[in-house]
Amino acid sequence: MTGPAIDLQGVSCTFISKDDPGQRYTAVRDVTLTVGAGEFVSVVGPTGCGKSTLLNVAAGLLSPSTGTVNVFGEALGGINTRAGYMFQTESLMPWRTALGNVMAGLSFRGVPEADARTQAEDWLRRVGLGGFGDRYPHQMSGGMRKRASLAQTLVLDPDIILMDEPFSALDIQTRQLMENEVLDIWAAKKKAVLFITHDLDEAIAMSDRVVVLSAGPASHPIGEFAIDIPRPRDVAEIKTTQRFVELHAAIWAVMREEVLKGYQQQLKVA
Repeated sequence: MTGPAIDLQGVSCTFISKDDPGQRYTAVRDVTLTVGAGEFVSVVGPTGCGKSTLLNVAAGLLSPSTGTVNVFGEALGGINTRAGYMFQTESLMPWRTALGNVMAGLSFRGVPEADARTQAEDWLRRVGLGGFGDRYPHQMSGGMRKRASLAQTLVLDPDIILMDEPFSALDIQTRQLMENEVLDIWAAKKKAVLFITHDLDEAIAMSDRVVVLSAGPASHPIGEFAIDIPRPRDVAEIKTTQRFVELHAAIWAVMREEVLKGYQQQLKVA
């Protein structure tokens, strides 16, 4: 594997209205963003600034209007098969058990059923669901469903993990538990992670680098911060440290005006 795990160079995404081809909306413009192998990078910014658009470009679900996308030094054409994607919304199939959901991706890849079951059971144990493989999604709490979704993503052993605000719907205690679980798994596997979040505390606590996007339209990076807090980290404990407070203040100083811009734009649309 040569080059960064993800390398976006001069990426822009413009959407054209189906009803009025003359009506265009540029979500992101001239974005350059890299994620090194084994690096944990978070992207933060106002609501509607194009964070998820960039994640979809990295996943190969969306082709940029301009610019290039490379994955480990090779041009990305189509779906990024080196990446696993953990969505903000529910990704579990309601007619499958937790075990069945985690096995599904392996089965689709042609892994024999016995091997798929063994690997799925192993990952359910790793995320604390060893005794819940027979539960259907409606029988699990929100935190349990997120754990199952995490196992569903990681069982495929992707080189890159793409996460789109995966814990935003959880209560604060469950969220912190999940954040620490992800950090433990990441530390053991050292996969490249591109993490999208609205939560600045979460971004600082988990990341090696935090990239700040401007308010949209035509959003672009306006700041990048190295998070030089030693690892391993506990996401709750480090929030009381002086360095965390300093980094939070520095990043918020860049974000604050953009968040206000984004809020004003939302009011205009409403």
